[in-house]
Amino acid sequence: MVKYGLDYTRCRWILPLLLGIGVIFGIIALAGRGWLESQTLPYVHQASLWESCTRPGQGGPWTCESLMGYAWGRAAAATYLVGFILLVICFALAIIAFAIDTLRFNFIRGIGGLLFVAAVFSIMGLVIYPVKFSSEIEMTGINMFSWAYGFGWTTAIMEICLGFFFCCLPNYEDQILGNVKPTYFYSSP
Repeated sequence: MVKYGLDYTRCRWILPLLLGIGVIFGIIALAGRGWLESQTLPYVHQASLWESCTRPGQGGPWTCESLMGYAWGRAAAATYLVGFILLVICFALAIIAFAIDTLRFNFIRGIGGLLFVAAVFSIMGLVIYPVKFSSEIEMTGINMFSWAYGFGWTTAIMEICLGFFFCCLPNYEDQILGNVKPTYFYSSP
């Protein structure tokens, strides 16, 4: 990407595309019912960010309890949701930044800083949830934090990595815009 510059049409939209994938992963984490699941038969426990469901036996009906009745449940949902909203804002700003013909590199660095803030909020929610859930909700059998929780962590890791990339990209402004003279290491005898 640095070799051809951000004006190279196939490379220009890589960063907004990666942010869009992060938004999709965040939606999956917010809507998924697989934050916590029973690991072995009988499957008696399943939880999302919003509720915890249990059933007495393999064929019984699920009974769900909202986690919003707990202060830690509201805190975990609110912090993860704030991180997700900041990620969506960064996605919109990245589309605007890369759609403009002349790149504003300080604007890009601001997106990187906002991504770090989003990562902090996401990680706060992802840490509050398992710590308080395992200490305050009675769990039977062997349980595991599952696929939707993993999508939440993937979103947080993508926010951190893309934050570094957005913050470091302005350091290579001259190389990206093609303002650097080539250096030749060959010297004539």
